Amino acid sequence: MDDVIQTDAALNPGNSGGPLVGSNGRVIGVNTAMFRPAQGICFAIAIDTAKLIALRLMREGTIHRAYLGLGAQTVPILTRLRRHHNIEQGTAALIVEIVAQSPASRAGLREGDLIIRLGETAIAGVDDLHRVLIENAAQRTSDVAVIRGTSIERMTITPELD
Repeated sequence: MDDVIQTDAALNPGNSGGPLVGSNGRVIGVNTAMFRPAQGICFAIAIDTAKLIALRLMREGTIHRAYLGLGAQTVPILTRLRRHHNIEQGTAALIVEIVAQSPASRAGLREGDLIIRLGETAIAGVDDLHRVLIENAAQRTSDVAVIRGTSIERMTITPELD
């Protein structure tokens, strides 16, 4: 899930989908899931993501995500690499797993690569990657830029429909 908020607000069967409200009275998320083995830690989807999904559901009736075939996590980019390559964002999506025979493996992506751009969009982490993959990205070949070691590598990738 994108933009997940961890909360200690009580979430019981039947009340997921309710609002997570901040101390100022504004809705900041939608209560979604509870992880019982971890003393009931609960999670909510951030309101911006919930709005995006709700709008797409109202307009199209379904959500499709494009599939790259990789696992990633958001990590900081070393300051010296940012300066050397003129990269504005301070974080990127670190590839931690590549699925065999996936679009990512066919494109030549590797574990350890830092994804910094997909198409025209700067990728500052996993949430950005998810947002790009929900926006009609399936079957469209895009350029992808990664930091590999200390250099920037560019390749093309064609996401598949999930």
